[in-house]
Amino acid sequence: MDKHQQQQLSLAKCSRQKYSEWIFRDVPSDITIEVSGGTFALHKFPLVSRSGRIRKLVAEHRDPDISRVELLNLPGADAFELAAKFCYGINFEITSSNVAQLCCVADYLEMTEDFSKDNLGSRAEEYLESIVCKNLEMCVEVLQQCENLIPLADELRIVSRCIDAIASKACAEQIASSFSRLEYSSSGRLHMNKQAKREGDWWIEDLSVLRVDFYQRVMTAMKCRGVRPESIGASLVNYAQKELTKKSSLWNPSSQTKVDLISTEHERLVVETIVNLLPVEKLAVPITFLFGLLRSAVMLDCAISCRLDLERRIGSQLDVATLDDLLIPSFRHAGDTLFDVDTVHRILVNFSQQDDSEDDLEDASVFESDSPHSPSQTALFKVAKLVDNYLAEIAPDANLKLSKLMVIAETLPTHARTVHDGLYRAIDIYLKAHQGLPDSDRKKLCKLIDFQKLSQEAGAHAAQNERLPLQAIVQVLYFEQIRLRNTLCCSYADDDHKPMHNSWRISSGALSAAMSPRDNYASLRRENRELKLELARLRMRLNDLEKEHVCMKRDMQKSHSRKFMSSFSKKIGKLSIFGHSSSRGSSSPSKNSHRTDSRVIERTCASTD
Repeated sequence: MDKHQQQQLSLAKCSRQKYSEWIFRDVPSDITIEVSGGTFALHKFPLVSRSGRIRKLVAEHRDPDISRVELLNLPGADAFELAAKFCYGINFEITSSNVAQLCCVADYLEMTEDFSKDNLGSRAEEYLESIVCKNLEMCVEVLQQCENLIPLADELRIVSRCIDAIASKACAEQIASSFSRLEYSSSGRLHMNKQAKREGDWWIEDLSVLRVDFYQRVMTAMKCRGVRPESIGASLVNYAQKELTKKSSLWNPSSQTKVDLISTEHERLVVETIVNLLPVEKLAVPITFLFGLLRSAVMLDCAISCRLDLERRIGSQLDVATLDDLLIPSFRHAGDTLFDVDTVHRILVNFSQQDDSEDDLEDASVFESDSPHSPSQTALFKVAKLVDNYLAEIAPDANLKLSKLMVIAETLPTHARTVHDGLYRAIDIYLKAHQGLPDSDRKKLCKLIDFQKLSQEAGAHAAQNERLPLQAIVQVLYFEQIRLRNTLCCSYADDDHKPMHNSWRISSGALSAAMSPRDNYASLRRENRELKLELARLRMRLNDLEKEHVCMKRDMQKSHSRKFMSSFSKKIGKLSIFGHSSSRGSSSPSKNSHRTDSRVIERTCASTD
């Protein structure tokens, strides 16, 4: 655009300016225009020659000496002052900061081509179409000016034209940026360089100054135009950080002032709007951002649908979350838990059910494979570890009920945990913090642990843990002896392959790989001696049990002292007390063994009490 065209688009010096200043310099005003925010003493002739509305108002009055006209619905005194200057031929420029006001005031005053050639309305419209709509920054500035011009700015399609221009410009910038990242590989194929910096998202910072309703309309238009989900997500993150973190009431919910209440309403609207604008694609926004929105939604008491949507989105990608993400503070009454356990439970339910959902948010192809190495299985292992760490973090809470702890631990399927060390640690912390827990509740809690899936270190700790029920300790010692026996059998390279217990193959293999056969054998012998001492202590605690089982005692007396360990383990293995283990992989006991076990447990508890 050359200099001559720019002068035509701006309101350059009018040829009537000097004439108007000369003709009206000493003429007293004959009309007073009252608008919202000011009063102007002017002259009828320059106004009625340009404005159809003022001409009609003057013509409707029979009194030719009318001197007062009210235009209370006119959008602002500043806009009327510019229109009056135009009528008088006074020089000023049309810019992006006043073009929206000029369009509105020109429409209200009917300053169209029907009353004067090159009137204010056509001048403002030409500037809007030819200059503003071709520049994204100017469109954003015009939208800011339109915030105080609603609904007239919407009726004149100023807002919609600027929004469409922004969406088109952002889409064009994205396409241009994508082309700039195309390059040829060593094989001669054209591909996208993902390492190159994206330069098509510079508009993200510009849009953060918009009011939330205008911002929502811009994002919706961008989605329709096909802007990348990652760009939409980055813009949402940037907008939320500016609109939510700058408000003090979000972190001071006890304030009851009028200003804080209004700010809270604004923040609630921002959160709900951003949630509605979130892309459906997985990982379009960081999961930490989703958890931040969820915390804000809980704190601001947003709509239930908003919170459930966030929980569903988080559940679909929970495998990339961290422990800090799950620690959502509870904002309820003082007697509640420190962290919001119910929300985390709903997130885990969404994660567990995502494979069965036909309306899942993410691409279904990600979870098509059911093989052990599929992404879903890997995600399950990660979430199981995350849940165990979460349980250990909330376990010391004095207000945490046993039912809530158990429902969190039982949400994931049984095959999610290959090792139960984390679950055992969490339960041990809970038992330590709730020492007044009844024996029945402690037994119920320990049934969650599969003692066959404890590592060597965790098993050694559990065998000496007095907080565990006696039944659980017996199971630990039994499975520890099985593991050591299988490991000793595998340490002889020349021996025949003997069956091993499936639960200890990984553990014994890792131990043998880490040590030489001779050191491994010596270490296992030392551990065997330690377990003998543990079993001796156990026999002291089970004196009453041994008296009731006369047959077992007779067999032990007949056996040699060096075979005591082997005989004892065989008898212990026949007891159905291990049939109640939480392990789903162990075989079920017989009915007679079950009845014997019940009597054994009752007498054992009576003797320990």
